Amino acid sequence: MVTPKSDDSQALELQRDSLHSYIDSPEKQQQLYKRTLAVVVTAQIFGGAGLAAGVTVGALIAQDMLGTDVLAGLPTAVFTLGSAGAALFVGRGSQRFGRRFGLGTGFLVGGIGAIGVVLAAIFNNIFLFFASLLIYGSGAATNLQTRYAGTDLASSTQRARAVSIAMVATTFGAVAGPNLVGVMGRFAGSIGVPPLAGPFILSAAAYLLAGLVLALFLRPDPLKVANLIAAKRHKTESLTLETPVSLIKNNREVVVGATIMVLTQIVMVAVMTMTPVYMGHHGHGLSAVGLVIGIHIAAMFLPSLITGVLVDKFGRMKMAMASGATLLAAGLLAAFAPGSSLFGIIIALALLGLGWNFGLISGTALIVDATHPKTRAKTQGTVDVLIALAGASGGVLSGMVVAQSSYATLSLAGGFLALLLIPVVIWSRGKHL
Repeated sequence: MVTPKSDDSQALELQRDSLHSYIDSPEKQQQLYKRTLAVVVTAQIFGGAGLAAGVTVGALIAQDMLGTDVLAGLPTAVFTLGSAGAALFVGRGSQRFGRRFGLGTGFLVGGIGAIGVVLAAIFNNIFLFFASLLIYGSGAATNLQTRYAGTDLASSTQRARAVSIAMVATTFGAVAGPNLVGVMGRFAGSIGVPPLAGPFILSAAAYLLAGLVLALFLRPDPLKVANLIAAKRHKTESLTLETPVSLIKNNREVVVGATIMVLTQIVMVAVMTMTPVYMGHHGHGLSAVGLVIGIHIAAMFLPSLITGVLVDKFGRMKMAMASGATLLAAGLLAAFAPGSSLFGIIIALALLGLGWNFGLISGTALIVDATHPKTRAKTQGTVDVLIALAGASGGVLSGMVVAQSSYATLSLAGGFLALLLIPVVIWSRGKHL
């Protein structure tokens, strides 16, 4: 009985030695930075497919089960509410045990939730459907938080680009997911599963694979190494504790970054959620819906490499203002383009995704700038809880607004809400951020 304990102790010592070997070696740090990005990119490809496939048909399954449009936005609200709780768990788990544990577990739980959705569709059980969507939200939260893993070892002038690399990887899976809706629907039908549940079969497989990639290959853990490097720097440079002034400045940056991401999330989720239902009312088929959502999600992630460079070069605040202007344009076009015009809907949803991209990368860079490795993952998780709750609110309200008024009203309201980003930026500049 003594030998296993001795082996465990030796393994822990080896792990500590391995981590400490990165502290004084910039070359090894750079190698780990590149390796981390490669693992994150691979996981994000699968994660994007898992997220996009489910988002595409969630509202349609609810519409089919409930027989009404009024609550069509509820599935998005439920899984984003689930993602809020998961974001807190993933953030705190990552802070305590490392990114590998937090992110790997989050994706695996999301995969289990997707399996539950498929079972709910088979048995036509609305309660199981919503309970499973709540768990499925863990995948969405993890997909979002994975973007932070690449920033742990990035310099201050690389952070936005590190976020963008992680996000652009999501594009490959995110575009493929919605465009496989028809294929997965036919596959589901061939095995006796309702066609609308087909995309969730893809989501389950994609999330489980993403979790396994992170759990197996995100070694050494980048956040643990970043903590050791920060601790060493503190000792060798005799850094003092942050002054109250610097702490206030950092807290303001966190508030501004969070506000930017929350506003863009509300607008994006609200309009995106009701677009498939709106298209159905104007005679567009499931393949057309998949095309529109695929292009929308591509616009959310594909421009990231360029956006990251722009955020690092021109500043976080200028790109936040660009986000507000782009989302306003998306709302105006969605409101006034004819419902029968597939081209008009595609452009509106592409602008919606692009505006969200500008806001998320600029806001994320602000959060990373303002946090220390010792508290970074925990703070990031808390901010992502707010983002998820914003998405849940947007999902619930979107169906109600459309039921009581119209899709055009929803789109206009979203566009003008995005303009609040401008006073946020003005306020932040007034505080000398």
